[in-house]
Amino acid sequence: MALDVRKTYKLYLGGAFVRSESGRYDPALDSKGKLLANVCRGSRKDVRDAVQKARGAQPGWEKATVYLRGQILYRMAEMLESRADSFVALSRELGVSAAAAKREVRAAIDRSVYYAGWTDKYGALLSSVNPVASNYFDFSLPEPTGVVGIVAPESPGLLALVSHVLPAIASGNTVVLLLSESNPLPGLEWAEVLATSDATGPFASTSTALDFPVVGSRKTVPLRRMPSVWRIFSGYMAKSIPASSSSTITLWARSSM
Repeated sequence: MALDVRKTYKLYLGGAFVRSESGRYDPALDSKGKLLANVCRGSRKDVRDAVQKARGAQPGWEKATVYLRGQILYRMAEMLESRADSFVALSRELGVSAAAAKREVRAAIDRSVYYAGWTDKYGALLSSVNPVASNYFDFSLPEPTGVVGIVAPESPGLLALVSHVLPAIASGNTVVLLLSESNPLPGLEWAEVLATSDATGPFASTSTALDFPVVGSRKTVPLRRMPSVWRIFSGYMAKSIPASSSSTITLWARSSM
């Protein structure tokens, strides 16, 4: 009788897959309640490590040319397309119909290409030449925010991650992503795509544009109390909330509609 050995997913920090500092794992179940895999449960220290790595990577990612950032995002799309069948199969195991799973994966690939194309366009779109009453020019240019914290929506698993994360990194930010507690597997599979898409190329092996630090109760995650995290996104409607530091974070909360 063959032994059924299930995969154990690690955290994706600094361009490497690492074990959780907590040493704890949670089961990831399919739509019928059967075990699919084991998932690391990140701790507060894992979040702090992710923020530090993202903060250290951000200056290099910001200075990378828009052409290079675009090529890396295109590579993400290519690697995602090469694993499209495995993502469809995973969605099927999570209870999504075959047609819906194929549509979501296809949309995620197309959206990755879309944001790759935006890396050299948003600057021209958002910048401006300001009128001045003197003999010099005055320009306004968009700059990256810095480290962006993103709380992953519950669904759709893959498409929501692509839609939230890629706009942030396309414009020169780095991201700390808190995966869904109930649906983490699409994000962890996507991390394996990112690890093979040259995302760490410009920064050697010690840093990355993306960190996937936490799968577990998000009530214990102290992102709002970390001064290195400048923005937190979660959903689609924006509102400001005070942080414990002197800055203000913007929280994208889900609409109740």
